[in-house]
Amino acid sequence: MADNLPAEFDVVVVGTGLPESIIAAACARSGQRVLHVDSRNYYGGNWASFSFSGLLSWIKENQEKSENSDECEDWKKLILENEEVISLNKKDKTIEHVEAFCFGDQDSAKDVEEAGALPKLPVFGASGAEGVAQDPNKECPPLDSAVARAESCEPEKAASVDTASTVEENDTEVNCENEGSPSVSSSESALDLGKAEAAPSEVSAQEPKKIMYSQIVREGRRFNIDLVSKLLYSRGLLIDLLIKSNVSRYAEFKNATRILAFREGKVEQVPCSRADVFNSRQLTMVEKRMLMKFLTFCLDYEQHPDEFQDYKNSTFAQFLRTRKLTPSLQHFILHSIAMVSETDCSTVEGLQATRKFLQCLGRYGNTPFLFPLYGQGEIPQCFCRMCAVFGGIYCLRHSVQCLVVDKESGRCKAIIDHFGQRISANYFIVEDSYLSESVCRNVCYRQISRAVLITDQSVLKTDSEQQVSILTVPPVDLGQPAVCVIELCSSTMTCMKDTYLVHLTCPSTKTAREDLEPVVQKLFHLNTEAEKETENEELEKPRVLWAVYFNMRDSSGIDRNSYSNLPSNVYVCSGPDSALGNDCAVKQEIICLLIGQKDCQDKK
Repeated sequence: MADNLPAEFDVVVVGTGLPESIIAAACARSGQRVLHVDSRNYYGGNWASFSFSGLLSWIKENQEKSENSDECEDWKKLILENEEVISLNKKDKTIEHVEAFCFGDQDSAKDVEEAGALPKLPVFGASGAEGVAQDPNKECPPLDSAVARAESCEPEKAASVDTASTVEENDTEVNCENEGSPSVSSSESALDLGKAEAAPSEVSAQEPKKIMYSQIVREGRRFNIDLVSKLLYSRGLLIDLLIKSNVSRYAEFKNATRILAFREGKVEQVPCSRADVFNSRQLTMVEKRMLMKFLTFCLDYEQHPDEFQDYKNSTFAQFLRTRKLTPSLQHFILHSIAMVSETDCSTVEGLQATRKFLQCLGRYGNTPFLFPLYGQGEIPQCFCRMCAVFGGIYCLRHSVQCLVVDKESGRCKAIIDHFGQRISANYFIVEDSYLSESVCRNVCYRQISRAVLITDQSVLKTDSEQQVSILTVPPVDLGQPAVCVIELCSSTMTCMKDTYLVHLTCPSTKTAREDLEPVVQKLFHLNTEAEKETENEELEKPRVLWAVYFNMRDSSGIDRNSYSNLPSNVYVCSGPDSALGNDCAVKQEIICLLIGQKDCQDKK
């Protein structure tokens, strides 16, 4: 390292995930001196997005789990007699059971370069091709040279399209030029929504184009693949924070255009808004009236306690059955609007979830959800950018050896980094994955099962190819979790043309592949050599070209007292949870503890 960092800060933040980035930005905005470090060589931690070659390198890194050895041997000399240390983890243990498969038409990707790639600097130190498991009957195409030349490059951002629609601060008048692609701005704040299509959508051909594996490698910089799959509620906490902090000027968003349901083996679109309900051809006139009556009740259910008081101890599914709704309406409300469990969700929780969904309709489009162009990984980087603008110092590939704790006061006084420099601060923010087993020995973690697919068609074909869809697949057995499926088109800047990026997420019961592969097989066609004779119905499904499965630690909702010997001025940020929205990241108590002071609130 050419120059030492300053020896003293107000706040040191370890980890660049979404909660840590929000806190760093707020502290810097309030005038505090912030040092923000991460041992990884990319922003976002488990909230990050990768190009295709970058994801291959991430897969290899997490399959090998190699130790990081670049540390100073003399750091213990910096510890005084009245001090003790809390060591931090040297490697990430939050990702497990990583399995990747190539199902597409395969050719040799040897010597194929990513378009626009620059010569690689030695960052990862390994090609990302190895460790990608292959369909049992196929040989993995060589990728070493392609990845090695491409993975260090940041994805090229396509030029943003200027937008011109207006929304008043008090509510939601939105002028949309294209379905699912409104632009929104206000005098106080703006959420720029990227246009959904650069050109009118073309009617898809009967036969989708064959995508070769070498094409995916060559167009790898067109992919921005999120490790965590989430959407933003249009009236959620994160949207409000983006607007009030003016961080929204760093990002663009696109509407989720469709809410889908999986029922009786078929995917169908769910009508949500009043216009959708009355324009729907799949509902009878009686069903339309029943659905609108129930949704109207949900919007102000608290004003009619007599209608649900007797069912407070019942599940939401049981309550729906008492409302004389048809089975199809019950399915739509439970799985596609409230998006709650059939067995674990109470009546009040279901009504709250339904009301939240309905209140978010119409603010920026016909669905409640927004998606950031270039992926969820853009959001932490936006907050990091704001922190840097207000004087925050950033260091990637910068490990922290330990926290230095004063024995008498029990407060953390400093950190020691892997260069052996001691850096003092008043407050320390640490992402959960950095804490050692001695601190977390009483913590019981949950797991999230994740899958990411590259496919050649949408799960529900329409005249428009540029759709952002959300689908909840109910569990086969009661008590098992439902699977949330988010399908992204190329106009979200997350995948190449003529492909779709599909994210599957659920709370883990087994490995990610065991949890999610049955759902993948229901919705998609896995193109294997063993399936020479395939029914027409199977051929009509979208084809999976490439897939990765992995389990991610869910450290959300852990009580501070569960951590052992945690200094009073050290605060822990959790990683992503399995929920669809981002409220958990915004609501974490440390944000209130550090940013809740009046002067900071005024400036925010």
